[in-house]
Amino acid sequence: MSSKKMGRPPSDNPKSETIKIRVDQDIMKKLDASAEKLKMTRSAIVRKGIEKVYDELEN
Repeated sequence: MSSKKMGRPPSDNPKSETIKIRVDQDIMKKLDASAEKLKMTRSAIVRKGIEKVYDELEN
């Protein structure tokens, strides 16, 4: 029998850090609508937003 573990392969960029934020209902509706329209997760939308703000600051 093989000694390899079964399951999901390890990620090249593991997401080990977590943040918790408070938002109002309007922001949550916008987040959910964006996630649904783009077929992305809430987390992916937030990451994309952070990258966009960071890129704007760099320019």
